[in-house]
Amino acid sequence: METIISKIAIMLVPALLAITMHEVAHGYVAERFGDPTARLLGRLTLNPLRHLDPIGTIAIFIFGFGWARPVPVNAGNLRRPKRDMIWVALAGPTANLLLAIFSALLLRGLGLLETTSVGRMDLFLTIAKPLRMMAGFSLYINVLLGVFNLVPLPPLDGGRILTGILPEKQAKMVNRLEPFGFILILFLVFFTDLWSLVLGPLINGLVIMFAGSQAGLVKQAITFLFGH
Repeated sequence: METIISKIAIMLVPALLAITMHEVAHGYVAERFGDPTARLLGRLTLNPLRHLDPIGTIAIFIFGFGWARPVPVNAGNLRRPKRDMIWVALAGPTANLLLAIFSALLLRGLGLLETTSVGRMDLFLTIAKPLRMMAGFSLYINVLLGVFNLVPLPPLDGGRILTGILPEKQAKMVNRLEPFGFILILFLVFFTDLWSLVLGPLINGLVIMFAGSQAGLVKQAITFLFGH
């Protein structure tokens, strides 16, 4: 029981922040381009309860990956719908990338403090380990969400970006995949080499690059939380 509580304590804040900032970023950029839908529905808030999807939240704590309720965007309100939707879609992964960078800086900063006289203080020793584990998980989950959401299939952000780039005819063909998008994504992840050959190495490479000398601690955090 203590182990479960420890895992939840490490994962809770980083996971909620990652999915909340992702969705708020979509709504914020949409409003900047003319669509106030998210704000009018009360979704431009950092209150995670407004964004949680029950199944997606549980999935984060079990598998290390999940999702929130998508922030509603009315493309008809955007000034230049096709172009503006590209920026709206990019906003979510960009928010995760920025959170990943912040987490990496925090992780490296704590690592540097450990080598100073502060690192020998009892108070630091008490709070540093859980903080570093949280920062390590935050780095991992934000890189994962940022990269995975750029897969060019609707309803993922990458699919929105793709339809914004493609000519109208091809964009409509891609949009027709949206009702089956989630099934296609699961198939690609679990029954093809997409994860092992592309997504996994890319995510791990970015985590190692951001974490630098603290990459081992990120691996330690993920092993503790998920056993892999």
